[in-house]
Amino acid sequence: MAKVKIAYLCTECGAHSLKWAGQCPDCAAWNTLTETSISATKSTSSSPATTLDALPGDIEFRHGTGFLEFDRVLGGGLVPGAVVLLGGDPGVGKSTLLQQVSAQLMQDVPVCYATGEESLRQIGQRSLRLGLDASSMNLLADVSIENVLSSARQCKAKVLVIDSMQTMVSDGVPSAPGSVAQLRDGVGKVVQFAKQNDVAVFIIGHVTKEGAIAGPRVVEHMVDTVLYFESDPASRYSMIRSVKNRFGASGEMGVFAMTETGFLEVSNPSAIFLSRESVDEPGSVVSVTWEGSRPLLVEIQALVADGNSNYAKRLAQGVDQNRLSLLLAVLQRHGSLSITDEDVFVNVVGGLRISETAVDLPSLLAIVSSFRDKAAPSRMVCFGEIGLAGEIRPVRYGTERIAAAAKQGFTLAIVPKGNVPKIIPDGIKVVGVRRLSEALDEAF
Repeated sequence: MAKVKIAYLCTECGAHSLKWAGQCPDCAAWNTLTETSISATKSTSSSPATTLDALPGDIEFRHGTGFLEFDRVLGGGLVPGAVVLLGGDPGVGKSTLLQQVSAQLMQDVPVCYATGEESLRQIGQRSLRLGLDASSMNLLADVSIENVLSSARQCKAKVLVIDSMQTMVSDGVPSAPGSVAQLRDGVGKVVQFAKQNDVAVFIIGHVTKEGAIAGPRVVEHMVDTVLYFESDPASRYSMIRSVKNRFGASGEMGVFAMTETGFLEVSNPSAIFLSRESVDEPGSVVSVTWEGSRPLLVEIQALVADGNSNYAKRLAQGVDQNRLSLLLAVLQRHGSLSITDEDVFVNVVGGLRISETAVDLPSLLAIVSSFRDKAAPSRMVCFGEIGLAGEIRPVRYGTERIAAAAKQGFTLAIVPKGNVPKIIPDGIKVVGVRRLSEALDEAF
């Protein structure tokens, strides 16, 4: 019989302690140590070592999910044995998307859909509403992770969906569902099952009020891929971004449109981020940002208004707000334009969040355009990083960005001098600039 030991586990950080204490010695949280039992069991199954030439010939095989945008985010498709963690706000459509993906995958491989949040009747109602042909899908409503894995093994599923991990309970852990101990033990069993049986697993995870996936950070380290839903409540479009991917590029983004019949993929995301009616208005400049493995054309809007208080407001949505303050200081020093007493607001149309510095130049040009009440040249696009000395630094994939702008019908590109291509695409004029002052002269 296995020997059982008693330990105390922190519900905040997951640290173990042999004795109870009022404060966790690792994270310093109070009253978070809870009693748990540790069974000193030994693994009885082991796999022999093998060589690369003994592996099957289809090691590059991937399952197609039926959504090209979702395949792009996964790195080209779903890898057998991969564990994918999908997080997002409540009601954003995590269960809807995975049920659509399961219905597509079911045409080629057996799928098991396990839920701890809904009844089987609710899943059936959603299938009818989405118009899915999923009558032969293996469904299970259970909160025991051991029962879920056993059922997936019995039906010989090659794809397993768990909705959600916070509702699952491991029999060997006495903690409440959703606790640190339950999540860590449950995900560990899922990862072991996926790797040993070559089963691809989707795990739906809840998020905290800060937007991070609930539970210990070690959960994200254990899985192969971590995806986040990014959605603006005022928009019908949703974006899925990969923040970790062992089988593809991290930072890849897919765009979907929510309709009455479920999600539809957006093949040309640049079209939804451009408002053609307002591009020629003061305070609006088009830029080319790089998301994952492709360029996206986005509209940067700025508004400069008279300040009504002693402290000027600086508000940015979609770009780094601290970066905005830095750019305004550079504009004052090297652009001979002071707007210290004005309120400045910057927004990326479409709810997209941009983390790269290539939007420095279009952000400042949009601010100057609004301040002077003068529109930028028609069909103009620009990108570039701005340094503290007022220099325009080149960014990565400059040639590809210019080619994407030319495809969308833009005729003028103001870019860093180092990004001017040797062969310029037809129909577009490329102007290379080295300083912020040169960019302002070319644009206005």
